[in-house]
Amino acid sequence: MFRVTGTLVLAGTPIGDIADAPPRLATELESADIVAAEDTRRLRGLTRALGIHTTGRVVSYFEGNESARTPELVEALAGGARVLLVTDAGMPSVSDPGYRLVAAAVEQDIKVTAVPGPSAVLTALALSGLPVDRFCFEGFLPRKAGERLGRLREVADERRTLVYFEAPHRLDDTLAAMAEVFGAERRAAVCRELTKTYEEVKRGPLAELAAWAAEGVRGEITVVVEGAPETGPAELDAEELVRRVRVREEAGERRKEAIAAVAAEAGLPKREVFDAVVAAKNADASGPGKGKGLI
Repeated sequence: MFRVTGTLVLAGTPIGDIADAPPRLATELESADIVAAEDTRRLRGLTRALGIHTTGRVVSYFEGNESARTPELVEALAGGARVLLVTDAGMPSVSDPGYRLVAAAVEQDIKVTAVPGPSAVLTALALSGLPVDRFCFEGFLPRKAGERLGRLREVADERRTLVYFEAPHRLDDTLAAMAEVFGAERRAAVCRELTKTYEEVKRGPLAELAAWAAEGVRGEITVVVEGAPETGPAELDAEELVRRVRVREEAGERRKEAIAAVAAEAGLPKREVFDAVVAAKNADASGPGKGKGLI
């Protein structure tokens, strides 16, 4: 028996400049049976700016009620409704509410389509000046320092360009952690307030960007980081081996496990990494800051 269902429409909204709204967005907002919005107040501001009115039912759909409201929306879709999903900025389900609803609709064989719109990820990547042929979107990093270091360590050797979202009040800590794990000289770009009046793209080595961010940064932030260089085992000097062991230890690994993992990454015997760690420890113990060195 042929079953008629509705359509779920994921609508991209402007990340800053309202003039970037795609023409189809206005049409979909006016004609949808249900508009599910991350923030209904933001939705009213958007429709006012576009000079339109919604005719369908407007409901809130945000992180706090996403699980509870998804079945209700899927039921409406199964009954033939056209449901439009919008978030505060950008594309729904990309670090925003929406994934649960898309997954549920797909499971019920309900059509899902999209109104393409502005993307902070792609805009920042294009403006960064870093390689764009291959990249990874990593979203937001964990708030806790240890978890953040662990997540960064997972991609320390990733050769593709990395893209992150970050809150302005955590930017300096995040950049400092990136400099520690990826290396102080790894190139990056901090993209702030994209498409807005005070748009700014700050480029430079991670250590320099961390120092800059320590003075305070405001606005919506996207960070783009250069991928790891293609280096062979012979190019990893003792200092780099010690740094990698230290990063793993600070993320919670035991030293023996950290040394084994770094040796495997570098394609070196464990003894060589162990010797580098011991040498760094001895050098530190005999120096002016003994007892407080890298390892």
